[in-house]
Formats: sequence, C-alpha cells, structure tokens
Amino acid sequence: MTKILGAILAGGQARRFGSDKAYARYQGKRLIDHVAAALALQCADVIVAGREEDGFECVPDFPQAGLGPLGGLNAALRHAGGADFTHVLSAGVDAPNLPRDLADLLIGEGAAIVQSQPVVGLWPVELAPALADFIAQGGRALYGFAERVGARRIVLDPPLMNVNQPGDLG
Repeated sequence: MTKILGAILAGGQARRFGSDKAYARYQGKRLIDHVAAALALQCADVIVAGREEDGFECVPDFPQAGLGPLGGLNAALRHAGGADFTHVLSAGVDAPNLPRDLADLLIGEGAAIVQSQPVVGLWPVELAPALADFIAQGGRALYGFAERVGARRIVLDPPLMNVNQPGDLG
C-alpha cells in the first residue's frame, strides 16, 4: 500500500526574490499555505524541511543546512522511512499551483520529477541511502541525483508556476 509524506522543501535563501518567499502572498494566501494545502489533499501527512515554521511539523536539512533542496529531500526521506511511509512527494514553496492530483500524475516505477521544476517530485523512501551517498560524494544538484536514480521526467500542462521574483506572482 502506498503511503505518501508531503514535504515542503523550504530551506532556500530566496536571494532573487529579496524576501522570504514562503510568506509572499498569491491570491490572498501565503505561498507555503498554497503548497501545504495541495500536498495535504494527497498525502497522509505534510512536513516542512529546512526551516522552523509555526503550525507545521518541521525537520532540519540533513546532514546539514546549505545543501539546497537535496538537504531537505534527504531529511524528508529519512523522516519518512522512520514513520512507515513508502514515498515522499516534494515541492518547494514557489509552486502555488500544484495540481491536486500530483501524486497520481507522478506515481509509477521509481522516482519522478516535474521537468520544469525538479524540486517537485515523487521519491520512493528506498532511495534514502542512494541520496545520502550522492551527498556524501559531493553531489549538490537535484537534476544530478534524479539522473543517477533514473527518475522519470513528467511534463505538466498547464506548467507549474516558478516564483523567483515578486513580479512572478502576477
């Protein structure tokens, strides 16, 4: 049986954005709340990885901060493995239009990422050791890890928003 943990990877610095993206508003709600709502509809539980956030269960990046999305994904996979989840559905705070059926679109053999935003993906928990090894060997690129594990690349229509600057909010 598939049991999915939703993980909001939120440890980034948002340098291009100029302030904390998670709190930017889109259609009257914070970006992090849009993502959490979409994940909650399709996951047994939702966590925030890479930061402390009131109202959420949070896990720090692993093995340390500063590893980008891989540190958050690594933390989420470790957390999921210790709580009997089979998969992690990951997303950043900068995709407020996540499909409500994203998990169904990504489920299949192995891992899958959204082509335009690899931080959005579905990762089997069994990949946790491979990710830990990738990081230990100096890997820092999510696309690099996705390639290493043969993640399928899925194109979404309409595409996901990718909020990098305040003007991207419309």
